[in-house]
Amino acid sequence: MWAGIAIWYIAQRWGAIHWLSLGDTDDNMRLMQVRGLLGGQGWYDLRQYRLNPPAGFDIHWSRLVDLPIAGLILLFKPFVGTGEAERLACGIAPLLPLSITMGGVAFTVRRLVHPLLWPLALVFLLFCGVMLPMFLPMRIDHHGWQLAMLSLTVAGLADDARRRGGLLVGLASAASLTIGLEMLPYCAMAGAILALRWIWDRAEAPRLAAYAVALGGGSAAGFAAFASNANQVLRCDALTPVWLSVMVAAGALLLVLALANPGARWVRLGLAIVAGGAIAIGFALVFPQCLGRPEQVSPELARTWLDHVREAKPIYEHPLRVAFPIAALPVIGLIGGIIATWRARANDNVVGWVAVTLFSAFATAMLLWQVRAGPAAQLLAVPGVTALAWLILPWFRRQRSVLVRVLGPVAGFILLSGFFASLMIQYLHIDQPNARTKIINRASRTCPTIPSLKPLDRLPPQVVFTFVDLGPRLITVTHHDAIAGPYHRNGDAILDVQHGFGGSPEQFRAIAKRHHATLLMVCPNMPESTVYRARSPGGFYDQLAHGKSFDWLEPVAMPAKSPIRVWKIK
Repeated sequence: MWAGIAIWYIAQRWGAIHWLSLGDTDDNMRLMQVRGLLGGQGWYDLRQYRLNPPAGFDIHWSRLVDLPIAGLILLFKPFVGTGEAERLACGIAPLLPLSITMGGVAFTVRRLVHPLLWPLALVFLLFCGVMLPMFLPMRIDHHGWQLAMLSLTVAGLADDARRRGGLLVGLASAASLTIGLEMLPYCAMAGAILALRWIWDRAEAPRLAAYAVALGGGSAAGFAAFASNANQVLRCDALTPVWLSVMVAAGALLLVLALANPGARWVRLGLAIVAGGAIAIGFALVFPQCLGRPEQVSPELARTWLDHVREAKPIYEHPLRVAFPIAALPVIGLIGGIIATWRARANDNVVGWVAVTLFSAFATAMLLWQVRAGPAAQLLAVPGVTALAWLILPWFRRQRSVLVRVLGPVAGFILLSGFFASLMIQYLHIDQPNARTKIINRASRTCPTIPSLKPLDRLPPQVVFTFVDLGPRLITVTHHDAIAGPYHRNGDAILDVQHGFGGSPEQFRAIAKRHHATLLMVCPNMPESTVYRARSPGGFYDQLAHGKSFDWLEPVAMPAKSPIRVWKIK
């Protein structure tokens, strides 16, 4: 099934592959990171030297996700050349973690619902509207791999082989943390579920012990193999010595608890509370700087940028056209999980259902914190949705009416898959974007394309002063450098760009000179441009957008109908 899906998506998105349409800034930065590795940059040196040159800036990622992309480039390069090899690698690499995700979901459904029902679960997986795009061609950033590890975590929770299940959860959590901390809440929840299972049933001690060894040892191995030079200090935003200490200590304490394995349930509960309290208190005392935001950005940067990142806002702050399709499937999956848990209360797999349903409830609740939890919530909903389908769809087959037997399963599938939410938004024209939003969306699609940016390569390589959100794409498809990208360790440069566009023309010129920028490039109507105009009326960008000219800016001719505007900075 995975091979067929992979071939379909590669063929369907061949145009995007051909045009290297890396739609997200993180995808562009990932490719630049791989290029640096293949170009001779050190394994532990993740500094991006083409943003904020010449010093560059460190990024908090690891090289674990770089490996399959780099491997595919090296595989194809002798046959098709570097450029085409990069395109093929970016098209194929995101589909690799999809295979792992499909395996994890199939394993979970086989154990909890029915041994032969995994194909239906994989069909439901294809209707996860915000999760599936994380695996599609050109989405080369790390989110797909983290979702794959999450699927293995759920499979480990559902596994009736205790040691294997514990090892799977521990190793998947360690790999996810090595990639990044985005899934840290889910890793913590998985550990809490395993601890609760042991508290309830001391026969779960082998699962807890295997998990503890895998978590501590896997995190240590991940740190040793992949932690960059910049991540070997006490930072809070990656698997640094801070979180490595937490994982190793947690693994050691859980291993001690599992080996001791007292008989009384209340004793196990008390020991688990003591261990958890020791970890929390120790963290607060040893790493107090990490009790706040893990990004550790300045208050100004948080106020002007980080607090406004859309994916970090709760789901209820998003338009209905966005929120409804995201939340529909997790809610249905949670209902299905609760029903399946109740129906399995007298069966051997009730403990597995309790674990998976708790995990699904946690992920659904996370939507109230940040909408970026949507892909994980949809993934974790699939077992519950499949169980609900196994209960409902056969009912239609037993009806006497041919119409009900034929149309009932179709309607049931559309409802259970959450697809009805997208259909309602589309065909009932619910909360449709207004004309202004459509203009902004069009600018966001056209400005970062190769046809729009490649004409800049007619000019000698130089530093370009441009929007923060255009920086990664600019350095990926042209030979020019940029000042900033939307990464919190690049905070000073982000503020320089904001101050340059939002301040006076004289201030812009001074900041550009300090960064040795000799070109100015803007994309009118991109979301970032609207922020500068709204926040700083009369500022430099607002004057530029109103057509004001400056004697120290010389327009650069661009092709007809180009969506971008360029000037030389004298």
